[in-house]
Amino acid sequence: MAVLALTEDNEVILAKQYRPGPQKILYELPGGYLDEGEKPEVSASRELLEETGYAGEIEFVGTSFDDAYSTMQRYCFVALNCKKIADQQLDDGEHVEIAYKSLEDFRSLLRSGEMTDVEVGYLGLDHLGLLCQGRC
Repeated sequence: MAVLALTEDNEVILAKQYRPGPQKILYELPGGYLDEGEKPEVSASRELLEETGYAGEIEFVGTSFDDAYSTMQRYCFVALNCKKIADQQLDDGEHVEIAYKSLEDFRSLLRSGEMTDVEVGYLGLDHLGLLCQGRC
């Protein structure tokens, strides 16, 4: 599950984390896994709050396959009008730096290959009518 979260000023809230596969820091959308018995919307709100300290109006966008070798479906959400309401509540060993991007810079980041959760970013922007912004 991942969340394209936008502040009240339409800045995208991102997590920056070191990832051992590529051995570098990557931008990611806030997200994670559902706890047993947890509804996807609840998980989206919880993960957004834990990783960033932000809360917003959660909307379900759809699902996507994790990759071609898995049957795992990723729940895709957007969160609008996000406000900082708490400090991060990270798990032991989790190190997340919060970053903010304008919509234009976020669209460039999606194309850069320097972020994960790209499909959720594109699906979220499309859901909100913000994908092209005159460039299609």
